[in-house]
Amino acid sequence: MSVRVRFAPSPTGFLHIGGARTALFNWLYARHTGGKFILRIEDTDAARNSQEAVEVILSGLRWLGLDWDEGPITGDATGPGKGDHGPYFQSQRKANYQQRVEALLSHGLAYEHEGAIKFKMTRDPITIPDLVVGDVVRPLTDREVQDPDFVIVRSDGQPVFHLVNVIDDLEMGITHVIRGEDHLSNTAKHIALFRAFGVPAPKYAHIPLILNQDGSKMSKRDRGASLATYTDEGFLPEAVNNYLCLLGWSPKDNIEKLSLPEVVKRFDLPQILRHNAKFDFEKLTWLQGEYCRDLPADRFYELAVHALAKAGQDTNALPVASVKAALDTCRGKIKTFADLPAYAGFYFRDEIICDAEAAKKSFVSENKPRVEKLRDAFSKLVTFDAASIEAELKTTATELGVKVGVLIHPTRLAVTGHPNGPSLYHLLEVIGKEKTLARIEKALCQFR
Repeated sequence: MSVRVRFAPSPTGFLHIGGARTALFNWLYARHTGGKFILRIEDTDAARNSQEAVEVILSGLRWLGLDWDEGPITGDATGPGKGDHGPYFQSQRKANYQQRVEALLSHGLAYEHEGAIKFKMTRDPITIPDLVVGDVVRPLTDREVQDPDFVIVRSDGQPVFHLVNVIDDLEMGITHVIRGEDHLSNTAKHIALFRAFGVPAPKYAHIPLILNQDGSKMSKRDRGASLATYTDEGFLPEAVNNYLCLLGWSPKDNIEKLSLPEVVKRFDLPQILRHNAKFDFEKLTWLQGEYCRDLPADRFYELAVHALAKAGQDTNALPVASVKAALDTCRGKIKTFADLPAYAGFYFRDEIICDAEAAKKSFVSENKPRVEKLRDAFSKLVTFDAASIEAELKTTATELGVKVGVLIHPTRLAVTGHPNGPSLYHLLEVIGKEKTLARIEKALCQFR
C-alpha cells in the first residue's frame, strides 16, 4: 500500500507554527516512505476564509520547501513555468459532499432535524487505534447518552468539518492521518463516518501539541506562534525546519542539527514522542545561528543584501567587492538577517548617529587627545589594511601608556555609532582611510 498523507489547513488567518509542524511531519513521512503529500485547503466556511489567508499558507509552505505532489493543474500547462499543481479546495468539491450526504440519507444513516442533517452515531464505544497515542477507547459521555448523533450539514446547507474531512480523506485515498492531538476527540466521529460509508478508516497518528515554556497552549499572540515571525525576522527555512522536527520527534541519538534530507532518512511515526513539546525560542535562535554560520558565501550575500534593502539601506552605492568585504566581517556574528541592518548598517550610510549611553562613557575629555593622536597616526599610514591598522593602534596605545581598549571603544563608536560590532581593524579597512578619518573628526566634536 502506497502511503498518502495530507495537510488540510483552514484559511482563516496566519499559518500557526503548530500547523507548519503538522505539514512538515506529513511531508517527512511521505518522503520517507516514497508516498504522496497532498495539500487540501478546507475553505467551506466562506464567512471566515480569505484568499489572502490562502496565500499565507501557500507561501509559508513554499518557504519551508514543503512541496505537494498532486492537485488541480493551475495556469497554462504548456507555457513556461506553468502547469503547477495547485492545492485541492473543499469549496470546489460541494457536489461530492452532496452525493455522499444523499447516500447516507437513503440508507437511513442520517436524517433531517430542524432544517439540518444529523448523522446517526453509534451507541457503542469506539476504539481509536493510534500509531502515537496507542489505543484510545472513546465511550459515550453522559451528555451523549441521550443523543450522540451530530450535525453533518447545517441548516444553511453548509457541510461541517467532520463530514467533509472524512469524505475528502476517503476519496483522496488518504492512508495515514497525521495531525495534532487536539483532533483526537473528533476521531471517533470520523471512524463512525468511515464505517457508514463502508470503508476502513485511515491509520491515525496524533502528534503532541506545541506549548509555551510555561506549559500553556500557544496562542496567536505568543512570540513564535506565527510562521510569519521567521520570514519577517530573517530566519533560514532550514533552521526552522530542523527545529520543528525536534518538537515532538526524536532521532534517538541526541543529534540536534540535522538537514532535511537526513531527517527524511530517519523519520518514522514510532519515533514521535508522546508528551507535549515546549517551544524554546532561544534554542531555535541558537540553531539559526549555526545554520547562518555555515551558509555558502553567495547565499549569505544574497540574503544579507535583501535584509539591508528591506530595512531601507541601499548597497548599490558601493562597489560589489566592497559590499562583499563588508558582509564578510559579519559572517558568524549575526544569528538572524533581521539583526544585520543594526549590526552593519554603518557601512552603507554616511550619517553616523552614536549610541547616547556609549558616548557618555567613551566621548569624555581625557579621551579626546588620545583619539586625536590615533587620528594623526592613521593619517600617516600608507597601507590602510587590518594588519597595519592594528599595529598602529597598539603602537599609539603604548606611547600613550594606556590599554588598547581605551582607543578601541571611542574609535569604534565614532566610526560605527555602536559600542559593539565587527572586528574594528577589519571594518576600518573596509570603510577606508578617508571615510575613517572623516568620521573620527566629526566624532571629536561630540567629546565632552
